[in-house]
Amino acid sequence: MNVQRIMLGAQDAAGPMGQGYRGLELAALPEYTPPLPRAGPGANVSHEVAMILIDGKQTARDIRAELKAQVEAAVSAGRRAPGLAVILVGEDPASQVYVRNKERACAEAGILSFPYRLPADTTQEALLALIAELNGRDDVDGILLQLPLPKHLSASACLLAIDPAKDVDGFHPENVGRLSLNLPGMVSCTPAGVIELLRRYNLPTRGKKAVVLGRSDIVGKPLALLLARPGEFGDATVTLCHSRTPDLAAECRSADFLFLAIGRPRMITGDMVREGAVIIDVGINRTDDGLCGDADFESVSKKAAAITPVPGGVGPMTIAMLLKNTVQAWEGRA
Repeated sequence: MNVQRIMLGAQDAAGPMGQGYRGLELAALPEYTPPLPRAGPGANVSHEVAMILIDGKQTARDIRAELKAQVEAAVSAGRRAPGLAVILVGEDPASQVYVRNKERACAEAGILSFPYRLPADTTQEALLALIAELNGRDDVDGILLQLPLPKHLSASACLLAIDPAKDVDGFHPENVGRLSLNLPGMVSCTPAGVIELLRRYNLPTRGKKAVVLGRSDIVGKPLALLLARPGEFGDATVTLCHSRTPDLAAECRSADFLFLAIGRPRMITGDMVREGAVIIDVGINRTDDGLCGDADFESVSKKAAAITPVPGGVGPMTIAMLLKNTVQAWEGRA
């Protein structure tokens, strides 16, 4: 199989915000024709057709560069830079790594980062008071509460306390509801990153069968809603699968687009995938052999028209879309 990477140019897909999100206009997405031939979803893949290896790492770099140019132009015209407050409670090692990566990405995009590192014994009242303070600050456009929290704290109560217009994670019930009603609002970063990859690699889902494996509140459910939305990179017939789905293999084989978010290393194998399918692997699993996705890449990639690797596929897009949401919130507050 001839595997080739395609590095796409800059495109912006910022959407307009409704009530409470005024001031943001929808940028038209330019048409893009991939420079390499590819098999469309559902087509047979042969050795004469190049498989697309979807490079999320490069795409995330492109997004950061686009955001930096946008912010620098605004700052040069006299606007303040956007600001993101990042709250970390406790000393969870993985969370500390994630927060450092987010702060580094903010710097690359020209976004001010306001870190708040709180001790593990922080009370619920103290955390809610901090969130209330950040809600009222004019220099803070986005608030990110790093999860998980220590067990004595209620994540749901804290997330609910964040101003929906500053909820750059897209977890607030108001933003979830706006997504379900096809209204503009903050969208959960990982699903938004998946759709952004489809856009930039010109892989339209309109009229196609999309199967989403996993029904989590932060990936599977919002992704299914995005795929069902009207538009070239929506308008799919969506099946949402989970642990109780009978004959999962048959559901997978029916998919033109297969989205994996189940957290089971290499669970989806080549015999569960149709020829020419597009495979978006959201799973990140640690094994003795290193990181891997929910797909058995070696066997699945032989049948796919396009596939995301793990690592380097969807993962980098999550932080990139967090930055994009922050700039969106900043624009909406102009």
